Amino acid sequence: MFSSQRLQLRKVHSSDLEQYHRWRNDLDLMTSTNPALDLYSIDETRHFVENVLMDSNSSKSYMIEDKYSQKTIGITSLINLDLKNRNAECIIDIGEKDYWGKGYGTEALNILLDYAFLELNLHRVSLRVYSFNKAAVHVYHKLGFKEEGKSRQSLYRKGRWHDVIYMGILKDEYIELE
Repeated sequence: MFSSQRLQLRKVHSSDLEQYHRWRNDLDLMTSTNPALDLYSIDETRHFVENVLMDSNSSKSYMIEDKYSQKTIGITSLINLDLKNRNAECIIDIGEKDYWGKGYGTEALNILLDYAFLELNLHRVSLRVYSFNKAAVHVYHKLGFKEEGKSRQSLYRKGRWHDVIYMGILKDEYIELE
């Protein structure tokens, strides 16, 4: 288990299914993180949890818990793990809205990046973020991610086109920030 001052990360368990299913079907949350905006059945979510989130060959997924209340507040993952080339993509969802805008996402990603670079010895971690999600873009820059490119007007939300921004951070850049 990995932790910080306020948070701890723990492996995803099958007992997390219902809570994750609730988050996965929350359009407020998914609008800024999921390109499809589909609603999922519990069976589809179960399949995703068991075959993607709990598959340690292609991803490392962790539930984010508030250390003091023991409340599970979100999920973060390293996906598309490529151990040969020491790369992964990271994702994060703070599912509990009471925890939005209070630095929990930044803190959880710091824990995940420590794990990625200092334990897994990855060389590069990347992510995708939607251009309208200004708060997330700010957090990623603060953590040391650099913009590497964008897919212009490739996401349609609320009647407008938005860019998908690709960002990445190298191990040396992350260590330099510590």
